[in-house]
Amino acid sequence: MTITNGEDELQDQFNQWRAYVRRRPELVASDAEELEDHLRGSVDELVALGLNADEAFLIAVKRMGGLDDLSREFAREHSERLWKQLMLTGEPGDEAKTSRSRRDLVAMLVCAAGAAISIKVPELFGKRYDDSGMFYALNMTLFALPWLAGFLAWRRQAGPRWYGVLAALFVVGAVVANAYPMSEDSKSVGVVATHLPLALWLVVGLAYVSDDLRSSRRRMDFIRFSGEWFVYLVLIGLGGSVLIAFLYGIFNAIDVYPDEFIWNWLTPCGLVASMVVGGWLVEAKQGVIENIAPVLTRLFTPLFTLALLAFLVTIGWNGSGIEVNRQTLVLFDMLLVVVLGLMLYSLSARDPQAPRGPFDVLQLALVVSALVIDALVLYTMTGRIAEYGTTPNNVAALGENIVLLANLTWSAWLLLLFVRRRGGFAAIERWQTAYLPVYAAWLWAVVLILPPVFGYR
Repeated sequence: MTITNGEDELQDQFNQWRAYVRRRPELVASDAEELEDHLRGSVDELVALGLNADEAFLIAVKRMGGLDDLSREFAREHSERLWKQLMLTGEPGDEAKTSRSRRDLVAMLVCAAGAAISIKVPELFGKRYDDSGMFYALNMTLFALPWLAGFLAWRRQAGPRWYGVLAALFVVGAVVANAYPMSEDSKSVGVVATHLPLALWLVVGLAYVSDDLRSSRRRMDFIRFSGEWFVYLVLIGLGGSVLIAFLYGIFNAIDVYPDEFIWNWLTPCGLVASMVVGGWLVEAKQGVIENIAPVLTRLFTPLFTLALLAFLVTIGWNGSGIEVNRQTLVLFDMLLVVVLGLMLYSLSARDPQAPRGPFDVLQLALVVSALVIDALVLYTMTGRIAEYGTTPNNVAALGENIVLLANLTWSAWLLLLFVRRRGGFAAIERWQTAYLPVYAAWLWAVVLILPPVFGYR
């Protein structure tokens, strides 16, 4: 009876290992079976030497090396397969994965087409894309992000309640963008136009984590998804720019000028559809090209750290203060966002079990230098607001500054504990994912409350 229980426990361990391996897109079913045969052989040899099943399993897995190392080795030995994974077809012999990829492709095409059609619907009511005005500036993401959220919720097999929650939040965004009585020259328009897309992006995040809303890991996955999605979107935009340049050139050569098609059809439809396509690419190619954003952080973290330290040294040398106005405050808000992004994507790519190293110290220096600079900016900006009064813009910028400052301040403390070996890495990651609702609450407060508080001016 004891042997049977031991065999059952060992089989459970093999089942868990197999499920973990098969989540790696580099390894198709035949690879997983080959690795499992090798693992079972190693376990049998160790058991024959006198070890119990649990000990043999752990030692055999350790001997095989980390799964990421195995993935990299397979990528080197099967480079042709790696490139095939960037295409639409799956690996022969893995019918389940191929079938799921095809379903995802069809769903993405439907959602991308829906986004492209949505942005042309306002023309039925006299709202042309090339018209001046704030309509498309306020509504652009409302034509694309609901479709992206729908695609992600479909992939997560979300229930009807989730679709209802997502739809309700997007409707609230649409009401703010179109029903608030804001004139085109009001400051409230700018506040809504810049904050509503961010608030709606966090609604996309709800769709992303709909399979496990409370999971810190899933929230960190969404942070990774956001960075990779942005990178893909930039690459698609660069490719689209080349396409437009070629269209101009080749059609102009035959005295045909495709301006109408390019600016009223290709550009708006391509823009919103690419937001859906970018999300599909990140989902489909995880594990193949999933580390672009973290790699970029490794390059830019030292550069930004040096730049900020040089700025602080210059302030101390010259003895001159920072001249702060609304534009400067927005610039320093963006600085905090960049520093936060560099930290987040470094965290997302880091092995949680790895000991602290020089790069962690560098990150701490980056965060602390940003905090010192921002403290100087806030000191000056608070005096200006007290002297000249408040506007929707400076209240929004000041609030975002404080929200980001609170996050980075506690992050710096946790990083300091980690660097001094008095705290764990997991605490830093948990803090970042737990703080996401704070961003959502502030963004929606800016969008829903600030315009009426300031009389929509």
